[in-house]
Amino acid sequence: PFGALDEITRNRLDSDLLDLWQANGLTVIFVTHSITEAVYLSNRVIVMAARPGRIVEEVIIDEPYPRNADFRVSQRFATYAKQLQDCLLRASGAQEDEALA
Repeated sequence: PFGALDEITRNRLDSDLLDLWQANGLTVIFVTHSITEAVYLSNRVIVMAARPGRIVEEVIIDEPYPRNADFRVSQRFATYAKQLQDCLLRASGAQEDEALA
């Protein structure tokens, strides 16, 4: 939902969303194509492949809330982002292999 925004506004809205989530005890299902947004906002990321859409992996983001700007530049954040990137590459590779079969 925040894809068309500049990075500063997107980061601010991400933080606002986390504040609302914590203040109100909401359950949020958030769909994003942004790996960094997924790592920052989530405690659980479901990675999907396309055509046909299917769940290929689940990644647990085991980090405490509240999360802040320091988390965004931490080694832990980079590790989670790399893990998600690898999941997406595996998902797209499996998809290409199936298309060739």
